[in-house]
Amino acid sequence: MHSVLRNPMRGIALKVSSVVVFLAMQTFIKLAGSDIPPGQVTFCRSFFALFPIMAYLAYNRQLRAAFYTANPIGHLRRGTIGILSMAFGFYGLLHLPLPEAIALGYALPLVAVIFAAVFLGETVRIYRWSAVLVGIVGVAIVSWPKLTLFRDGGMEAEQAVGALCVLFSAVLGGMAMIQVRRLVEEEKTATIVLYFSITASVFSLASLPFGWLILPWPTALCLIAAGFCGGVAQILLTESYRHADVSTIAPFEYTSILLGGIVAYFVFGDVPSVTMLIGTAIVVAAGIFIIYREHQLGIEQREARKATTPQA
Repeated sequence: MHSVLRNPMRGIALKVSSVVVFLAMQTFIKLAGSDIPPGQVTFCRSFFALFPIMAYLAYNRQLRAAFYTANPIGHLRRGTIGILSMAFGFYGLLHLPLPEAIALGYALPLVAVIFAAVFLGETVRIYRWSAVLVGIVGVAIVSWPKLTLFRDGGMEAEQAVGALCVLFSAVLGGMAMIQVRRLVEEEKTATIVLYFSITASVFSLASLPFGWLILPWPTALCLIAAGFCGGVAQILLTESYRHADVSTIAPFEYTSILLGGIVAYFVFGDVPSVTMLIGTAIVVAAGIFIIYREHQLGIEQREARKATTPQA
């Protein structure tokens, strides 16, 4: 039997903590430098995340059970899509200012709505479609200044490619979410998290013959720290769902754009542009509206179930 939601404030605190630690992960990756192959970055992020994840599962006496799966092909499919999403996302992160990389990443929940309607047959009403369209406009406002720099060459062209990579990462991330939605019907959360980290580590290791670099210790330590942060953030995020509804804590994901802007300014000297701020505000508003609609629909469905439940 699942326990009732006990402490929404604790759930919010854990969610914000996960946002902070994920931001630390992104910061460590950017500090490592933009010339590191994405496959090498992805391996470090995935492999070193295994240590806190496995320690957490062992502490909760779930490690042995987590290795059992009835659907290895499903995990393989989810891992393949997820590793590609991570690789493209990390390339974009390394070649874009941190706030813009975060803002473009907000395309993921918009893509997820589209894919849920197309591949899962979920009912998406006019309100959510409208929010998705508005959000896409916001993403275009953020990304367009970068995309128009293709013709200039050099670092600006790399930023344009980085913007496209982050958007492509969001598309692949939406596909990965569909796979996870299918897996949760028969697999435990611990199993899904563990097998993704293992699959991502193995797949990214296959990129070794394509030009990994021998890293100096400061760079290597940054990537190791990024992996640990990724694992710890995943644990904090998972724990947050034990204490509060998804609709309660999901809006706090957007604290990352404020925190990311602060870190980018003081650590990397990045100053957000006007178009980036406008586009981000539009994307965030669209995302919060989708969350609000999901919350309202959940209330309506619960009320409908109460109304149709036979009374003793």
